[in-house]
Amino acid sequence: MTLEEFNALSAEQVRAVLSPCVNIPQWVDAVSSARPFNSVDDAVDFATQASSGWQSAAVGGALAQHPRIGERMVGESKEAALSRAEQASLGLEQQTTQALLAGNQQYEQRFNRVFLIRAKGRTPAEILEHLQRRLHNSDQQEWQETAEQLQQITVLRFKELFNR
Repeated sequence: MTLEEFNALSAEQVRAVLSPCVNIPQWVDAVSSARPFNSVDDAVDFATQASSGWQSAAVGGALAQHPRIGERMVGESKEAALSRAEQASLGLEQQTTQALLAGNQQYEQRFNRVFLIRAKGRTPAEILEHLQRRLHNSDQQEWQETAEQLQQITVLRFKELFNR
């Protein structure tokens, strides 16, 4: 989509385009309301700023749209397609898959939520390393790191709107 097409979308259309980036209505509304943007860089900068400082309630709601790392999200939704594409590039081997599944279980027992990490641009070994490291975070540290990862995922997905 071009920037001009994005700027011209109706409120309903832009919500449908932005919601798969992240399930945080306040972010969707902020980005939608800030249109028109003069450049893609301006749009990305605004989307990044609008995604900083998310509170745990917003992050928790958005986590419901994310599968466990190493698992394929099923369904026909745009969110499911984005998640499958992001994780497909990992090329997980059986041993790594098993380690991620075990790590996911430990993480969920420890923090009572799904482990979230930006998979794009990372190797399976890097993801596993981050998972193991983050198991030692305090609750506050982990909420902050989860919000940062969600922001990275959101901005990457937003940028991809203009690269297709």
